[in-house]
Amino acid sequence: MTRRKRPPEGRTFAAASFRDPGSWLNAFLNYLDAECGMAKNTVDAYRRDLERFFTWNRNHAKAGVHDVTVPVITSFLEYLQSLELAASSIGRNLVAIRMFFRFLMLEGVVAESTVDLVSSPKLWERLPKVLSPEMVDSLLVSPLTAVDRYALRDRAMLALMYATGCRVSEVADLKLSDVAFEDRYCRCTGKGNKQRMVSLNPVAIDAIRRYLETERPALVTVAGQDHGWLFLSRSGRRINRESVWALIQRYARRVGCGDVSPHTLRHSFATHLLAGGADIRALQEMLGHSSIRTTQVYTHVEHSRLKAVHRQCHPRG
Repeated sequence: MTRRKRPPEGRTFAAASFRDPGSWLNAFLNYLDAECGMAKNTVDAYRRDLERFFTWNRNHAKAGVHDVTVPVITSFLEYLQSLELAASSIGRNLVAIRMFFRFLMLEGVVAESTVDLVSSPKLWERLPKVLSPEMVDSLLVSPLTAVDRYALRDRAMLALMYATGCRVSEVADLKLSDVAFEDRYCRCTGKGNKQRMVSLNPVAIDAIRRYLETERPALVTVAGQDHGWLFLSRSGRRINRESVWALIQRYARRVGCGDVSPHTLRHSFATHLLAGGADIRALQEMLGHSSIRTTQVYTHVEHSRLKAVHRQCHPRG
């Protein structure tokens, strides 16, 4: 049964106005949040990509909701290429548009989506950056109590990220109640609000305990109340992902890691586990990937690393 056409939530549109694809943006974002259960960061990414398309469309193609054809999408992709965006970013923008028009089909706004006829640009295989185990060890001990104001907190965060492979947003959202020291695990909430249990190693447990005993009580005092977040900022509130990103980059520069992001520790965690003989299905569960295809990139990383070792060490390499 086809749903009747309706304007986006909370607004009334003249018939002409919701011919503009952009007028359906809020309804689409509500759909991703309420019906698909997507994480806030994912919904925000869809918003940014679609707003770029709608702005371009209003200024150039001026296509109505029923007039977005293959040439229109192709012209938009050429525009993105002119901005010198990476192929992966262009592909992500196309996915956002494709999802948006599939939503319009569900709503009965359009009968079919020509966007599905546009194939994704050929993506170059980009293997994630991975640190060596020795470089990870250097990074984990880089926060120094004599130099860094919250060295114990930062050590605990770095140790937990490498021990679990958690995303930076998952680390920032951890609460005290999520950590079980005796059972050596923590409960994290990933994309789509899916929860999973991830193991903690002795290094991470020791680092977290030292932070909880020494630095966290003082941070709670600054805030005046304790809301139960595991990692706190200097104001005593929950630390945000941008702060974690900046801290990791600072410590990476200190030990000479180069350009490192929070995801580098996640990539290193996964690659090192595979190198140690971990089953890829178990790794998929630990990383919280919904598809095994996402996890399989780490098999390519490990294969590439082994080839590099062979070239370097074999006498006929």
